[in-house]
Amino acid sequence: MTPQAVAQTQLDSYNVQDLDGHCACFADDIVVCDLNGEPNLHGIEAYRARYEGVFAQYPQNHAELVARIVIGNTVIDHERVSRGPEGPVFEVAAIYTIADGKIARVDFVKA
Repeated sequence: MTPQAVAQTQLDSYNVQDLDGHCACFADDIVVCDLNGEPNLHGIEAYRARYEGVFAQYPQNHAELVARIVIGNTVIDHERVSRGPEGPVFEVAAIYTIADGKIARVDFVKA
């Protein structure tokens, strides 16, 4: 799968709250960071637990892709995230580093 396809598959799975499909796009040793910050999540079990909680707390959660840049094995997505019709809306830049067909690292910028 191309880096762009991996990023799109995880986004599609995220939007239908398919936890298994979403997590299948990430490496077992996934690292998540805020941009220029220290890692705040390590490993697929911690990742799964985080998003299981997000999906349970926000059952109408949805991320709209605003723009995507693909450079080699790096995919940068600008997303507009809505927690639901009455919930907050915010924007993120998600910088996905793809290795061996899976997302190995994500760096987030949130506004």
